Amino acid sequence: MPRTKVAIVGLGMAVQPHARSLLDLEERVEVAHAFSPSESRRRAFAATYPFPLAESFEAILEDPTVQAVILLTPPNTHLDLARRVAAAGKHVLLEKPLEITSARAVELVGACRAAGVRLGVVLQHRYRPSTVKLMEILASGRLGAIAGASGIVRLWRPQSYYDEPGRGTKARDGGGVLLTQAIHTLDLFVTLAGQPAEVSAYARTSPLHRMETEDMVAAAVRFECGALGTIDATTAAFPGFPERIELICEHGSAMVAGTELSVHYHDGTTESLASDQTAGGTGADPMDFPHDYHRSLIADFLDAIEADRDPPITGEEALKVHRLIDALLESAEAGRPVPVVQD
Repeated sequence: MPRTKVAIVGLGMAVQPHARSLLDLEERVEVAHAFSPSESRRRAFAATYPFPLAESFEAILEDPTVQAVILLTPPNTHLDLARRVAAAGKHVLLEKPLEITSARAVELVGACRAAGVRLGVVLQHRYRPSTVKLMEILASGRLGAIAGASGIVRLWRPQSYYDEPGRGTKARDGGGVLLTQAIHTLDLFVTLAGQPAEVSAYARTSPLHRMETEDMVAAAVRFECGALGTIDATTAAFPGFPERIELICEHGSAMVAGTELSVHYHDGTTESLASDQTAGGTGADPMDFPHDYHRSLIADFLDAIEADRDPPITGEEALKVHRLIDALLESAEAGRPVPVVQD
């Protein structure tokens, strides 16, 4: 089969795992263009990766051979860029989050649907083997109904991380620990445990950071199924620890910690998957992780294009975690429980 032609837009910190994945998938995909408005970033990228550079974003839009664009730009640019890519008839693979507000995110998702192009969202933790195995176990019914669920994200980011222009601001990033870091674990939290109905949250900027948005959140959750749960998220936990999701179920309990899975059934049997030691990104270097799960996600996106179907993580899927984050922040500001609204 002919290779799918793609372009990369955005050559900053997030490009590394994508570029490495595309090299691994070179038998299936051809990178026709790579672009950043920053000349220095284009030069640095060209010194590392053998992909052709584009002189402008417009050159990518006007190239009829490009079938999809991978957008790795700051969150506040996503709506405009995705809308232009979709209008040019090209599919979109978008780095999380969808946008800086859910209203803009909904507009972005609608623009891609209206244009008839596929939209995939980079929430690569769903492709970790531990996650895949736990989803299979839950689907089989062996654990039974979920009674309780907790999501724990205790990461470390030094002040130098937030000293970067725009980092942790509402204008560029849309939020703090929830939308920028914990979104991956919260996406799994919703995927595994089901739809939250209501949350009661506290959020603050801790004394460890000087930043506009929150770096610490604690919340209680009530799910539509009746289960109860908690969320604990921070970037102030030195030196950074593997993210965890814990499930209390009818026939046993399960825990995912980074890439390790352990399941304990009431009858004494167990299932487990050892850590592959590749989770990373929990400490001072947010890019200290392998590209394995990005590669799996991109391969799945290519499958979707070839089969003319939606990828597993559509814009509508990603909106679920955005709505949860909205409710958490609204509850913290209002000082009362808030329903989690879904479109």
